[in-house]
Amino acid sequence: MLVFPNAKLNLGLYITSQRPDGFRNLESVFVPLPWCDALEILPAATNDLTLSGIPIPGDPATNLCWRAYELLKADFNLPPVQMHLHKTVPIGAGLGGGSGDAAFALRALTELFELNLTPETLEDYARRLGSDCAFFIQNKPVFAYEKGDVFEPIDLVLTGMACKVIYPDLHISTAEAYARVKPQAPRHDLRQSLAQPIEQWRSLISNDFEDALAPHYPLLGELKQALYDAGASYASLSGSGSAVYGLFPGRENLPQLLLPEAYQVWDGIL
Repeated sequence: MLVFPNAKLNLGLYITSQRPDGFRNLESVFVPLPWCDALEILPAATNDLTLSGIPIPGDPATNLCWRAYELLKADFNLPPVQMHLHKTVPIGAGLGGGSGDAAFALRALTELFELNLTPETLEDYARRLGSDCAFFIQNKPVFAYEKGDVFEPIDLVLTGMACKVIYPDLHISTAEAYARVKPQAPRHDLRQSLAQPIEQWRSLISNDFEDALAPHYPLLGELKQALYDAGASYASLSGSGSAVYGLFPGRENLPQLLLPEAYQVWDGIL
């Protein structure tokens, strides 16, 4: 079975409070981004995981796709599998690429071996792999809160909106990003802000990680301003960074920016 795990964007991101379990409470709207990896899972004689594309640091045995397999195998009589992940979504970019890979592995294994698990049950498994993994099970825009793993539907229409995402070859670890941000009450109600015309989002919607990281990584602010200068209706850091994106009113308005060769860029229609 071949699937194509996608990334996500954050529209607004507020770190609201510290939790007793060591995590932070947050508020954000998650939106699927069709920048995809490729994941193939096949029944096999012995278990094996192979990787290609962007190098993934660490022991392959700790890869989230493999952990997804082991999580289901603990409850179901799964046979051995051959798993291959081709990585194209940047790592440490704030795009949720690893979380998407894990969730799509859960979905693919469920379909391949006819486990008949409901989306809600799959979300519960996904929450055990990572805070935002559960989003990718149903993979549609949601208002996310608590650890980013509790969702409410949101009426958000981005039909026809074009997007340019720039990853500036800068890895910002989640641990570093959270260490630099201070929890605080949101300055604006995110859902009400997103109900306003997109031209107003710039003054209403923010990402707390931008204020925390910009003094240490001025490049992030420079890229955001470049997107605005090129005609973006809204631009922001995604997640805890370092990818920066801009939303434009139609593909014909997507700019061609002169960027270093090492940067990775995705553009298209949401």
